[in-house]
Amino acid sequence: MTLDWQTLSARAAAAKSRRILDLFDGTDRARDFSVEAGGLLFDYSKTHMTPDDRDLLLGMYRAAGVEARREAMFEGRKINDTEDRAVLHTALRNLDGGPVLVDGQDVMPGVLATLDRMGRFAEDVRAGRFRGRGGAITDVVNIGIGGSDLGPAMATLALAPYHDGPRCHFVSNIDGAHVADILRPLDPARTLVIVASKTFTTIETMTNAATAKAWMSEAVARPADQFAALSTAAERTEAFGIHPDRVFGFEDWVGGRYSMWGPIGLSLMIAIGRDAFHAFLRGGQEMDRHFRAAAPRDSLPVMLALSGLWHNQGMGLPTRAVLPYEQRLARLPAYLQQLEMESNGKQTTMEGGQVPAASVPVVWGEPGTNGQHAFYQMIHQGTQVVPCEFLLGAEGHEPELAHHHQLLVANCLAQSQALMTGRSLAQAEALMAKAGFTGDDLRRQAAHRVFPGNRPSVTLVYPKLTPFVLGQIIALYEHRTFVEGAMLGINSFDQWGVELGKELAKSLEPVVAGEAPGEGLDPSTQALVATVHRFADAG
Repeated sequence: MTLDWQTLSARAAAAKSRRILDLFDGTDRARDFSVEAGGLLFDYSKTHMTPDDRDLLLGMYRAAGVEARREAMFEGRKINDTEDRAVLHTALRNLDGGPVLVDGQDVMPGVLATLDRMGRFAEDVRAGRFRGRGGAITDVVNIGIGGSDLGPAMATLALAPYHDGPRCHFVSNIDGAHVADILRPLDPARTLVIVASKTFTTIETMTNAATAKAWMSEAVARPADQFAALSTAAERTEAFGIHPDRVFGFEDWVGGRYSMWGPIGLSLMIAIGRDAFHAFLRGGQEMDRHFRAAAPRDSLPVMLALSGLWHNQGMGLPTRAVLPYEQRLARLPAYLQQLEMESNGKQTTMEGGQVPAASVPVVWGEPGTNGQHAFYQMIHQGTQVVPCEFLLGAEGHEPELAHHHQLLVANCLAQSQALMTGRSLAQAEALMAKAGFTGDDLRRQAAHRVFPGNRPSVTLVYPKLTPFVLGQIIALYEHRTFVEGAMLGINSFDQWGVELGKELAKSLEPVVAGEAPGEGLDPSTQALVATVHRFADAG
């Protein structure tokens, strides 16, 4: 597979001098450069992309064989070739689809059986049939990290209007402050702890789990009775004391950052209930069907991916701001950081060669309107151009506060408009003249009020943030990541880049604890360890 990234880069470089606003002249660009499907609308009209540019990108998409790789993924073939694994997070939300085969075996009976077990346990917790030493469960603490934390933590906050179960809390960081701050106000006798680790060996998770077990043991004679595990390591969960009825496993064809559709989503299911969780799954399944059936130009995931490739690999813009105008999606940028940067932040292709273009932008962001009072200054007037991805719900969950939502919508649309149109020096000078400035003072003041404009953005509009819609959005971004990775020739489903630091941390732990010498360490690390010891001794 050879894609013409140089042509894309040259085309995109020429586009930088093009005024986005001029592309609307005499055209129905807003309609032509948008995709609507399943109740979602993706608008990419406020970019430098022309129809010819889009055709080039679509040609590259076809040349990359993305559709064949997509079908191989859905069919259970082992497209994660560095680990010899299938990639089947989509099977976790295949509620009423057909069989899915891995090594000739249909995995769907096991997926649905585990989902049913999760549902029965979640409803037992919610109804008070599963009880703690002190009574009905009031709080659930999910202990995990990475994909075992970011997904359910993000989704639980996003779906707060649907919470009618116990309060949910999330512990991830090895920093003892995290677990201490979460546990301190809770009643251990009425708390359920969920330990989320496929192997039950993740150092951060197991350290926090041991701390939570010790905390609970002060009030509960058999603390493991109030623990559940999301793991396939049956021997280790049994050794921890967790009954098999409260152990929910998932296969190695589900990667951590793609896993909240199954057992990793148990905390979310307990919070919102089995039916709402199933609606979340159905939203994901709906996006899967759209991804497989729609023509590329009419595909939400494909066009979202191509807009990303146009900006990063084409125009050379190194970051991507994700800006949800929905406070409850506050954790979405962090979730997408892991999804996109862990999946595609690589330098080696599946064939072992060098990735032919930049692999992934830096993904970051905050919800609007908070970001407007922080980093939007740089987005509008800074020297770096940042492509922005706005997410906007047409309706909020608080009808009694409709005026709040109207202001939110107005702000979102105004920001994308301002990024595109900007404000010229002449316009700024007219404003300053109207304010009473003259001469050099007028010109100086006007210069500070110039907005370059011509800065690209895309917008995803959805009707209302329901469980179904959240499922659509998360699956949309999963498939966007898949398309970008496939076009770059990357295996988006391994994560070898996280391993080296973890290995070194294990060897450094006894050195930090003062139980081993720091021989063989580089001079900087030796000096830093010595400084930590000196500061700790002084304290």
